[in-house]
Amino acid sequence: MFDTSVAGIALSTWGYNGALNGPVIRAKTGDTLKVPVTNTLTESTSVHWHGLALHNDADGVPVVTQPAIKPGANFDYQFRLNQPGTYWYHSHVDMQRERGLSGALIIEDPREPLLYDQEWVIVLDDWLDGITGTPEDVLAELSMGMDMSGMDMSGMDMPMTHMLMGATSSYLGGDAGDVRIPAHLFNGRAAQDAEVFQSRPGNRIRLRIINAAGDTAYRVGVPGQKITLTHTDGFPVHHEDVDAVVLGMGERIDAILTVQDGYTPLLAIPEGKDGRAYGLISTGSGTAPAAAVLPSTLNGIVTDGGRLTADDSVLLTSKKPDRIHTMRLTGSMGKYDWSINGRRFDMKKPFAGAFDITLDERVQVKMVNDTTMWHPMHLHGHSFQLSNNGARKDTVIVRPKETVTFEFDADNPGQWIAHCHNAYHAERGMIGLFSYVR
Repeated sequence: MFDTSVAGIALSTWGYNGALNGPVIRAKTGDTLKVPVTNTLTESTSVHWHGLALHNDADGVPVVTQPAIKPGANFDYQFRLNQPGTYWYHSHVDMQRERGLSGALIIEDPREPLLYDQEWVIVLDDWLDGITGTPEDVLAELSMGMDMSGMDMSGMDMPMTHMLMGATSSYLGGDAGDVRIPAHLFNGRAAQDAEVFQSRPGNRIRLRIINAAGDTAYRVGVPGQKITLTHTDGFPVHHEDVDAVVLGMGERIDAILTVQDGYTPLLAIPEGKDGRAYGLISTGSGTAPAAAVLPSTLNGIVTDGGRLTADDSVLLTSKKPDRIHTMRLTGSMGKYDWSINGRRFDMKKPFAGAFDITLDERVQVKMVNDTTMWHPMHLHGHSFQLSNNGARKDTVIVRPKETVTFEFDADNPGQWIAHCHNAYHAERGMIGLFSYVR
């Protein structure tokens, strides 16, 4: 635990190496990465390397892939890096990720084909720890659900301080989120203390944007200027010029921005919620715009990683699926009982209801969202390709009543979870397990 401040409020929280954002880890494709972890917390922890197809015992999911790292213990993660791109790492124990236990992982391509002058790694987060309560406080309140009709409320003194009502986004298909967020962070900084990135007019900046939030999608863009999307979740896509891009929790987007003279604000608008996060690009002239004059929304051409098209170089070979699985996303805000195929995941029985697969199969997955909420669904240990030559990804937005179909090659033996990357939905049971069987 360490002391810091967020939005001018002094607080104590957790973090890697005593910071809200862990250190940016950089390596190259083909490197073997070794990361020693010392757990100085008072509870067990782990580290998940989000988006990487590594060997199963390095995936960082306690019980399923490794024993949790106990307080005072050490654990060395070591694995080979096979795919370049923008990734991140975070705790995979309970609500620890919502206390700052996350950071960026950048795997550089020694033969990088993309042309740019500078690079800006951006981690977006929704923050409440130490301001309105703890992530555990939020989960306890949400777990009561919205349907109080059958409960005896006499003697209960539990004001609903964390649950967010009325947050809507037509882009996400309705309800935008569950949690009231007091601060939105751009590289660990609230809007009152925006980060300033130094550049020159005409420079091409590669933006590596990571949504590390627990309950918030962000709409990212520059007012009055287009950005060019180049990658999603580490994989190249056909380039697309847009006014803004929406990132669900766990998603990453790479984009190119050409710098104009003066100050350029890069906005991250919480989809369907109040507030904003942003950073500024400065060329050394002009005056930084006040937060009050920045727009509260970004319109025009808006898309997300799930609507992009994979670059031809990363398309899966055309093949008839050997196995088809249907994952129905189930549950409701009423009881806050999120699940897959009606089954809430139980870490004490992780293989109950598992989706069996076999090595070398082409696996097709149909994610059918039976709920009235959107869910950013993440698959461990593999990347998948969305149907109709869609993007290669590991995390995808599934809107209410929508079916998203993707395929992946079963080429990484082990036990791999797939789950909603809304931290509160996952903790309440929206997790499934893909199990390799002989």
